[in-house]
Amino acid sequence: MADDVSSVLIDGPWTHRMLAANGARFHVVEAGRDSEGPLVLLLHGFPEFWWAWRHQIPALADAGYRVVAMDLRGYGASDKPPQGYDTFTLAADAAAVVRCLGVRSAVVAGHGWGGWIAWAMATMQPDVTQGVAAFGMPHPLVLRQASRADPRQIRANGYLWSMQTPFLPERAMSSGPRYTHKLMRAWSGDDAWPDAGLVERYAGALTLPFVAHSAAEYYRWVVRSVLRSDGRRMVNRLSQPVPVPALLVHGAADGCVLTESTRGSQAYCRGGYREERLPGVGHFVPEQAPDEATRILLDWLPGVAQR
Repeated sequence: MADDVSSVLIDGPWTHRMLAANGARFHVVEAGRDSEGPLVLLLHGFPEFWWAWRHQIPALADAGYRVVAMDLRGYGASDKPPQGYDTFTLAADAAAVVRCLGVRSAVVAGHGWGGWIAWAMATMQPDVTQGVAAFGMPHPLVLRQASRADPRQIRANGYLWSMQTPFLPERAMSSGPRYTHKLMRAWSGDDAWPDAGLVERYAGALTLPFVAHSAAEYYRWVVRSVLRSDGRRMVNRLSQPVPVPALLVHGAADGCVLTESTRGSQAYCRGGYREERLPGVGHFVPEQAPDEATRILLDWLPGVAQR
């Protein structure tokens, strides 16, 4: 098991920072800090950390944007507290990071769980959210409905149900690269992806102390909240119209969130909606199709971000 966070502090054309926000410390990677362009906040998914956005960070900075990719609560070099893995707190984390960076608002782009949080910020943290770009994640209530009504999505959610047992998911995630390779290969829809180096990097990050437990807690909350008052409050808040421009980018070969489960997000959007579907691409769009993901973002951002 990895015993420190040095493995996620990877050098590149960016700067590593630690920020105190919303009662925790968050690791962020920043590029384009001296730019006068607007802030783009990047949120990763499972089983990743900020590195999932390594292709987009320098490209967005070169295009004139200030770019920040953060390790979500419980991941990478950010704090791993025992609580706070509900959607309200996760949206508040991201909003607090934006404010800590000294700006009023940001465009929030997220993949997987990061996309879920980005959607939530539009109605839970509207004052700091200029726009929402979600990769591999439709509006949360769309996915929630598909997870109840679509037998194929219910089967694809097998990983979600497995996370509800105590201890066993943590052991599996901490056991080495086999778990990470199997999950990422199934979700990618590509028998040649990911390569061994990427699997090793993400598998190593999952073995950092408390990361496996934190990752499981995301999934445990989203299931257990269905019958609780905080879950009902989440649904009520997410039912409100998204008031900012929204972008959904989805891989047609996604084995985690099936294509059929993404239809209907536009019904929640009143600030403008754009949807892109990428043939032959799986769940990990920013990494499996980095050039296309970057191109779509750069094409969409000028009409959204305020300078």
